[in-house]
Amino acid sequence: MKKILALVLCAFMAFALVACGGGESKDPNENGEQKTEGAANLKIGVILIGDDNEGYTYAHIEGLKDAMKELGIADEQVTWKYCIGENAKCYDTAVDLAEAGCNIIFSNSYGHQSYMVSAAQDYPNIIFCPATGDTANVCGLENVVNIFPKTFESRYVSGIVAGMKLKELMDEGKVTDPHVGYVGAYPYAEVISGYTAFFLGIREIVPDAHMDVMYTSEWFNLNKESETAKALMSKGCVIIGQHADSTGAPSAVEAALAEGKVAYSVGYNVDMLKVAPNAALTSAQNNWSVLYKMVLKDVIEGKKVQHDYTAGYEADGVMISQLGDSCAEGTAEKVDEVIKAIKDGSLHVFDISKFTVDGKTMDSYEFDFSTMNADYTAVQYQGEKINVISDGYLHESEYRSAPCFDLRIDGITEFTAAD
Repeated sequence: MKKILALVLCAFMAFALVACGGGESKDPNENGEQKTEGAANLKIGVILIGDDNEGYTYAHIEGLKDAMKELGIADEQVTWKYCIGENAKCYDTAVDLAEAGCNIIFSNSYGHQSYMVSAAQDYPNIIFCPATGDTANVCGLENVVNIFPKTFESRYVSGIVAGMKLKELMDEGKVTDPHVGYVGAYPYAEVISGYTAFFLGIREIVPDAHMDVMYTSEWFNLNKESETAKALMSKGCVIIGQHADSTGAPSAVEAALAEGKVAYSVGYNVDMLKVAPNAALTSAQNNWSVLYKMVLKDVIEGKKVQHDYTAGYEADGVMISQLGDSCAEGTAEKVDEVIKAIKDGSLHVFDISKFTVDGKTMDSYEFDFSTMNADYTAVQYQGEKINVISDGYLHESEYRSAPCFDLRIDGITEFTAAD
């Protein structure tokens, strides 16, 4: 029934093109193009790990809405599905959206990916786009798309902000040990890439800085993130970054600062000044509207969708939030300088001269682009092994949109929340 309906939908789309396009309808495979109904008849399904009370999902919601506005897509053309876990419910929801006539379906969490790919197998004429995924270019399905911004760039810039503050604290004699902390969700390349970029930004300003990373094993848990931030501060960390989706860590840091502790926060996804007006320095942010617009524009124009879409500072795909009042003097000017260097290519975040692994400079790194099954027990899709280091830096987000930097560099220590 599902596959029959998908074929019916495809036939309807072809008819709509003839009726609306005023010209000859092309074969969907001719010139590598895919048929589309145009913006007016596009129907979008969206599967979300949370809702607008959670920063990461809120950023996706606002990003898609901004893209819709730019492309002339009406609110009633989108069906939103909130608080869908990384489990079989994701597949069921994707099927429901496909059966309801959606011709493109997005999801916004890495753990949704395997279920979205399963649905894509059943509906070959519907586009499935699991955001933050890494499977599109190896799963063998033309209708699977991954989107992920160059978050490592804004992480690096937010690290510059943190480094400027850390240097100020040391210059004032308030801090003698340049110890920073990071609340991470999972030890995925996505998180490792981000916290490493953040750390390298700090070290650009304070070369002796060192960092502890503590994992929560959840994307969103207000209490656990708060407690993890407290645990890091108890280890002596004076600035807390995060790759976790709640306001738990910044709130804990704000409370510690109010009690007289030297403590500052760098957030993620949203501006944290509302919950940490004194402790928040900035947040690394993604402008998801850029990527949603890229994909939807190709669909609307009938172009063949790519497997991977990414965007960094060069396309306004990433940014940092407003600088807090607690930022060090000269931070804004330094941030502008660094962003300009990233844009013109004179600065590469993962410059191999800036870090070592086990005391050695990495002049090559063969990354296996195979992906694992849902429970990470076996390879699901075999990919190529590619040396991702050349020209003096690791080429993040160039061979696929999702991060591949999973090296553990010197200066960073990892813990679980239970440690």
